[in-house]
Amino acid sequence: MKPTAPTALTRRNLLQVLATTAGTWGLMGPLSAPALAQSATNKAPDLLRIGYQKSAVNLVVLKQQAALEKRFPTTKVQWIEFPAGPQLLEALSVGSLEFGLTGDAPPVFAQAADKELVYVGVEPPKPESSAILVLKDSPLTKLEDLKGKKIALQKGSSAHFLLVRAVEKAGLQWSDIQPVYLAPADARAAFERKSVDAWAIWDPFYTATELAIQARALATGKGLSGNNSFYLASKPFATQHGATVKALFEELTLADRFVQTKRPEAIKLISDFSGLDAGVVSLFLQRRPASPVGPITPAVTADQQRVADAFLKLGLIPKQVQVADIVWRLDGVRVAQAGK
Repeated sequence: MKPTAPTALTRRNLLQVLATTAGTWGLMGPLSAPALAQSATNKAPDLLRIGYQKSAVNLVVLKQQAALEKRFPTTKVQWIEFPAGPQLLEALSVGSLEFGLTGDAPPVFAQAADKELVYVGVEPPKPESSAILVLKDSPLTKLEDLKGKKIALQKGSSAHFLLVRAVEKAGLQWSDIQPVYLAPADARAAFERKSVDAWAIWDPFYTATELAIQARALATGKGLSGNNSFYLASKPFATQHGATVKALFEELTLADRFVQTKRPEAIKLISDFSGLDAGVVSLFLQRRPASPVGPITPAVTADQQRVADAFLKLGLIPKQVQVADIVWRLDGVRVAQAGK
C-alpha cells in the first residue's frame, strides 16, 4: 500500500502556522538588512543536492514522497546517501552538496578543519537513539569496564562524542580505551566477529543490531549526550536561498508530522526505502521523539560549544572553535550577537 501523505488541507494549515510562528526565515548570518531582504525573496535554485543518512527520518520521508520535487518544480533535486555525518560534511564543504543533516560531532570536526559550512537548523535531542553496544555474552556490565577495551566507532560522528562522555562518566581517561575508527558497516562486522569489545553507534544501526543478535546497550545517550541533529548548508546556498531553506524546514516539519500521526504508513515507507525489517523501523521510531525543525537558539549553541570544548580538551580536534561563528539564525542575527 502506498504511504498516505498529509492531506492538502492539513499541509496548507500547517504551512500557515509555520509562517505565522517562525518569524523572519531569511537564514542569514551577519548580513546587512538589504542583503537579508534580497535573500528572503529569492527564487528556488536550479539544483538542490541533499545529503542524507538512513537515520535522517524527515529527509527520507521527503525523498520517498517526492515532496521537494513537488514544492520546487523548476529545481532539479538530487538525493545523495552517506554512511555517516563526516563523509556528508566533507561533500558539503567541497561544493558537492547544498544541504544535509548530521549529528553533533561532525560539524565540530569540520569547523576545526576550516571547512566552509554553516548551521541553519536543529531537531530536538534524541538521547535514546544512540548507544554503546556489547554482545549479549560480553563480561562488560558497566562503563568502567571499558578500560583497556577496543571500541569501534565512526571518527568524528555523534557516537564519538557519546563515547567521550561515557569515558568521562566512568572516571577514565581517553588513553584508557582503544578507539577503533570504522564506518558503521565495517564496525558491525568487527563487532560481530569479536574483533572489538564494544561499539558506539546510532539508530537505525543500533536497533538493527540489537534485534538481530541480541546485543546489549551498555549505555545510551541518556544522561550522557543529547544527540542533537543539525541541518547544515553551504554558505553560498544559505546566503542566496534563504526562502528555499524556509520552505525546506516547512516540508521537514510536515514530514515529521506524517511520522508522528501516520506511524504504520511511515514504518512501511521507511522500511521500503532502507530494506530494514518493519520491526526494526518501528523500534527505531519509538526511540525518536517528535522532531520538527527549529532555529539554532543561544542555548543550543552553548550546548554544541560544550561538544567542541570536550573534543579540544582531549586533543581530538586541532584547534579551538567558536560554534557561534558559523551559526546562522532565522532572524538574520548571529547567535553570538544575540546571546550577549
